[in-house]
Amino acid sequence: MLDYDALAVELQKLRENVTGVTDTVIAASDGIPIISDVAKNVDPAHISALAAADLGIARQAAEVIGLGTLSQTVVFGSTGYMAVYAIGRMSLMVALGDKGLNLGRLLHESRPVIERVGSILTP
Repeated sequence: MLDYDALAVELQKLRENVTGVTDTVIAASDGIPIISDVAKNVDPAHISALAAADLGIARQAAEVIGLGTLSQTVVFGSTGYMAVYAIGRMSLMVALGDKGLNLGRLLHESRPVIERVGSILTP
């Protein structure tokens, strides 16, 4: 049985520890959301599908170019960011951020979160 409470705690901690993180989603690599912590105007299914496509393309690029195993990709927009993290080959985590996002802090804080989430998802 999947521990949704433990996953929710990880998402909440990431939002609390990183200034500018506005929304978070954990999804299967096919784009199906598992759990989310998002604002009412954000559709977790839409974000999950976009993130899965982004991760798939980036993963393929990393393999073709010879960069090894993809760990993350970040989309830089004029008003914010979308960071997508691979959790093994079967799942992913998305962190959306506004212009005030501390990207360095996000990259630092996300590594242990990904490890813990991976442990929760693969009991």
